[in-house]
Amino acid sequence: MAKKVLIVFAHQSSASFNAAAKSAAVEVLTAQGCTVEVSDLYAMNFKAAATAEDIKGDVKDAEHFRYQEETRLAWEEGRLVEDITAEQTKLTEADLLIFQFPMYWFSVPAIMKGWIDRVLTCGFAFTGEKRYSQGLLKEKKAMLSFTTGSLESMFSSTGINGDMNVTLWPIQNGILHYCGFQVLPPQIFWAPSCASPEARQTMLEGWRSRLQGLLEEKPLSFISLDCFDPKAFQLTPDVQEKHASQEFGLTVGIHLGKPLPPQNQMKAGC
Repeated sequence: MAKKVLIVFAHQSSASFNAAAKSAAVEVLTAQGCTVEVSDLYAMNFKAAATAEDIKGDVKDAEHFRYQEETRLAWEEGRLVEDITAEQTKLTEADLLIFQFPMYWFSVPAIMKGWIDRVLTCGFAFTGEKRYSQGLLKEKKAMLSFTTGSLESMFSSTGINGDMNVTLWPIQNGILHYCGFQVLPPQIFWAPSCASPEARQTMLEGWRSRLQGLLEEKPLSFISLDCFDPKAFQLTPDVQEKHASQEFGLTVGIHLGKPLPPQNQMKAGC
């Protein structure tokens, strides 16, 4: 069956490198028979702020408004506003989600964070019981494709920006894996604004080549929810004992006080 792909795109300029990367993905994946839909957040003037205005009708507790609780109830009752439900419908139909963006302050642009905050609502993407490896979106794949302003060497264990694997952990584990996504290794375009036209073209060709087999790629490694005690949410003693003699930690974030596993958030199988 033909796969469906949703690209959430955040750049203000259609002449940008990010736009070119987005267009390459649309072209190559469509040529493979995929149905590709793009949510161009700036063109849509997508609302970034998560507020009570995201809910139709009265909220449960206006005096002490809690967004997660209120939007879960609104989702269950069909009272979320149309711009949220439209994106949730796109995501429900998608097999693969690609975020295409320029890295802002070591994270995603505010408008894209708003999409994450408002679209991945409790009840739709996760619950207190259904998260991480049991997340509600566990049948889908997701990935980050982004540009940096700094050179690759600056995002290393000796570079001024620090290890990119550490930078990616809150997004790939704390958002994507939290919702259950099978997270594909990121596509990172290192400092295209500092590169020659020829080098930028080489970057795009590398992306086009990767896109040919993207849907068959293996995801990054994360720790199953089953490895944690259901009450204290700590690694179970047997898991800790099993890895006690290992040289590296399990993941970037759950490292058991050991050296971080190299490329854990950059390459599958690490």
